[in-house]
Amino acid sequence: MELYFITHNKSKYLEAEEIGREYSVSIKLFDLEYEEIQDNKLETIALMSCKRVLQEKPELKNKNFFVEDAGLFIKSLNGFPGPYSSYIFKTIGNEGILKLMKGEEDRRSHFKSVIAYHSKNETKIHTGKTEGKISHDIRGEKGFGFDPIFRPDENDITFAEMSLETKNLYSHRQKSLRELLTSIAAFARKKIDGE
Repeated sequence: MELYFITHNKSKYLEAEEIGREYSVSIKLFDLEYEEIQDNKLETIALMSCKRVLQEKPELKNKNFFVEDAGLFIKSLNGFPGPYSSYIFKTIGNEGILKLMKGEEDRRSHFKSVIAYHSKNETKIHTGKTEGKISHDIRGEKGFGFDPIFRPDENDITFAEMSLETKNLYSHRQKSLRELLTSIAAFARKKIDGE
């Protein structure tokens, strides 16, 4: 089965491609930069992005594809930057977040990933969440976005200090992807069994 990931973010695609191999699903990059809506909920953003993609690229209507949106939610900042993570990263970056967190003892946070999957005129949502903490400094050269300041609870290093394979054991994106791919595999089994 071919599955298209609609994104302009090559790093996100490489993470997804790696997970797809585990499920024998070929995830193809469909490089498309589209204007993302702003909303207080990642689920709404993902669904509206899916609709926008279909408007801009109607040839995808009969294809299996997904879009993904993610956000970093920091407890002591009342969930900020949340669904505005991409914009906040572009404007103040990791340095700006660390400045906002200066002197803050409660560094709990989580990353959330929401996938909107389109297949046969139907769109379904899949989510993944990883609990962690904001580090006190920028650490690591790998990954992208807020990876250098986020340390998952199950590990002592940031996402940016991990190899792609290691990050895919902990990340929010791999969780939403695994949920999606498990559901695709279950649907394929039903078809084979004639249900």
